[in-house]
Amino acid sequence: MLKKSFFLFSIISSTVIAQNKPIQFITLDPGHFHAALVQNKTYSNVENVVHVYAPAGQDLQDHLKRIESYNTRAKNPTNWQEKVYEGNDFFEKMITEKQGNVLILSGNNQKKTEYILKSVEAGINVLGDKPMCIDTKGYELLKKSFDAAKKNNVLLYDIMTERSEITTVLQKELAQISTIFGKLEKGTPENPAISIESIHYFYKYVSGSPLKRPTWFMDVSQQGEGIADVMVHLVDLAQWTSFPNVTLSNNDVKITAAKRWATPMTLSEFSLITGAKQFPDFLKKDLKNDTTINVFANGEINYSLKGVHTKLRALWNYSTPEGGDTHYSIMRGTKANIEIRQGKAEKFTPQLYIKPISLTEKELLLAFEGLKTKYAGINLVKQDNEWLVEIPAIYRTGHEAHFGEVMERFLDYKAKNQLPAWEVPNMLVKYYTTTKALELAKNK
Repeated sequence: MLKKSFFLFSIISSTVIAQNKPIQFITLDPGHFHAALVQNKTYSNVENVVHVYAPAGQDLQDHLKRIESYNTRAKNPTNWQEKVYEGNDFFEKMITEKQGNVLILSGNNQKKTEYILKSVEAGINVLGDKPMCIDTKGYELLKKSFDAAKKNNVLLYDIMTERSEITTVLQKELAQISTIFGKLEKGTPENPAISIESIHYFYKYVSGSPLKRPTWFMDVSQQGEGIADVMVHLVDLAQWTSFPNVTLSNNDVKITAAKRWATPMTLSEFSLITGAKQFPDFLKKDLKNDTTINVFANGEINYSLKGVHTKLRALWNYSTPEGGDTHYSIMRGTKANIEIRQGKAEKFTPQLYIKPISLTEKELLLAFEGLKTKYAGINLVKQDNEWLVEIPAIYRTGHEAHFGEVMERFLDYKAKNQLPAWEVPNMLVKYYTTTKALELAKNK
């Protein structure tokens, strides 16, 4: 196959002086739009030349178009210069040339864990989109990857954007204020102390345009099932909000039930979001009938985490007549419940509520003052038997901006060359939970 290297969007002559900034990005096979979203802004300590290694094809072209849209937008344009290598040996070429020190991985998940392991073995830091593994075999590789990263003194980290959503941040904060929340309930399998549900849509808009998805995105052997994919975010939130800064282990996880089910997708629906006129051969195994495939993108896990009963649901529908992806979460405390809702009543904007159980108005308002000093402008508004936490627009940066916020955190860790002590153990617990739950659901 013809292999070529070129600079995109601007002509760079030999007179260009290298910026010699400490961070140089590499992007590998960017098949998912998240790969572009981490470049939705610029970073002061990152070179603007990004080396991209990928096979020739539509995934690569779509990625480059997204970067170009950031470079050419009217407000806060970026100045990324994508130096692209196309070829089937893209991964081997990346490892050989090593034209950067931070690898961004967001694309087809079938070989992602293998890429992670070989990259950290080569001494390259990796920022990987979720999921970093999609099955129990991948989990074993991931464990080896963290060992190799430690040995080679590089960082391996996944992109957890939901930690940047302000309603989740404040839910976590409130759950740590004992005078408001009390203690986290233990719950039961029938009435869990933590319940989180995420609903996504195959057809949606990103960066103002209809999102074009690669054909492989609907193949769970390449993308991962719902339990192994979006569920990663939900498991992460359950751990992060309930046990902040606590190092967890697999022994803290007891999975009691797990199930999976499919979203049917017609050929016309498939064609609308991919541009393909027929199902590729790798999807023939998922045919429900001649014109419909079953995509196993939905899943549910019931488990306990350090004795706290937790229920998580990750759902994918094809499209929605109004709104977009939605999130629901409740944490039940002895004094109050802390709840996030994002339905029609909230105009599909996530809102945070405090529902008192044994909490007086005076106690709530007094204890809330401390949080107001940390997050200027937030306020409480009483609505029937609950309180809405009013959140100023300045904190509502939006999902797409969260990718830049994750990158900022990662770059801060990279500057220190160290993750928080609990991060690596908890990442392993997270992927243990999703892959074990998927194994249980499939065996069932």
